[in-house]
Amino acid sequence: MNSFFKKVFSICACIFLGSVHCVNAQGYPEKTIRLMVGYAPGGLTDGVARTLAPQLSELLGKQVVVENRGGGGSSIATDVVAKAPADGYTLLMADQALISNPSLFPALPYDTLKELQPVALVGTAASVIVVNATLPVRDLKALIALAKSKPGTLNYASGGNGTMTHLAGELFKQVARVDIVHVPYKGTGPAVVDLLGGQVPMMFSSIGPVAQYIKSGQLIALAVTGESRSPALPNVPTLSELGLAQATVIGYWGMMAPTGTPSDVTEKLMKAVSDVVKRPDINQRLVSLGIDPSFATGARYEKILSSEIPKWAQVIKLANIRID
Repeated sequence: MNSFFKKVFSICACIFLGSVHCVNAQGYPEKTIRLMVGYAPGGLTDGVARTLAPQLSELLGKQVVVENRGGGGSSIATDVVAKAPADGYTLLMADQALISNPSLFPALPYDTLKELQPVALVGTAASVIVVNATLPVRDLKALIALAKSKPGTLNYASGGNGTMTHLAGELFKQVARVDIVHVPYKGTGPAVVDLLGGQVPMMFSSIGPVAQYIKSGQLIALAVTGESRSPALPNVPTLSELGLAQATVIGYWGMMAPTGTPSDVTEKLMKAVSDVVKRPDINQRLVSLGIDPSFATGARYEKILSSEIPKWAQVIKLANIRID
């Protein structure tokens, strides 16, 4: 009888306290899950989300649908998730913008560390410093020497103000003490087109969009910005190897949920993400996108965000970057 009354009491507590957690933890998921992406279809973050979604649908037994909500440097989609019910049915495929946006936008409608809860880290990505093959440099030392000999004349392209391709260049400027000029484009694609055409001589690019041109010899890769060499470019040294460890740049891709999402739900999601990322075909697909599959728990992802946000706040402040 004791156990019977305990069970009845537990059920009543769920009903009278109005706790959705009791239901979610046991029956989740019971309906379609939205995975929000803060950009138009076709970009890197969208590619990561669409690589994971079908596999997550299979493991969780309910459809995971990618929903693109572009604008505000991904802050519009992020705000949708931050304000959504904390039930695990509205999630965010986050990227480096989650880290830089608090410093780039003076009035975000959400508090990143208070209103969003890390579920799992999916992977990381370094940038690669590339130059057009017509530029007379073949290593980073020569590039720095050229920049210092002609301050303010060497341009670098980016996918837009405040993007990772921009911020990597600003950090490099600060660490290498060079005066190179930022030329923003409306996306990485147009920037790479002009880089190939010689309209701009260099770029701090994510690896995926330029890998084929490095292979063909149209672009020369001088260094990768990660802590270790990229599996996609194993012969290209890191900035750390070249004496510029402080210019290391790593982008982080992970899944976020609204703060307050039940731990049983986030643990189920985290386990599903882990299982998907470990699949050889998915692993290879992520590598082809320029992502290094490196699953980490929500707790580990939270520590990364807590250290990376102030780091980039300092870089952005020194470079006086603002996006209104």
